[in-house]
Amino acid sequence: MASTRLTLISKPDCHLCDEARDVISTVLAELNAGDAVTLEEVSILDDAELNARHWDEIPVLMIDGAVHTIWRVDPVRLRDALQAQT
Repeated sequence: MASTRLTLISKPDCHLCDEARDVISTVLAELNAGDAVTLEEVSILDDAELNARHWDEIPVLMIDGAVHTIWRVDPVRLRDALQAQT
């Protein structure tokens, strides 16, 4: 798996964000991604531009800067996308 950057755009007290975080962690563990995948979490409360763009879509998961999914992260779709990075 090539080096891949995941960005989770979220906000505090968001149950969908908690679910997305759990799905991402599970998929990364299953793939034994290690250093091949980095995960950064960004709160829309800390970035006015992200807030304006995504306030009604969170959580938003981006892969290498491109939106992969909004609201619910599907583990199969995420796994397939990460495996396609190889």
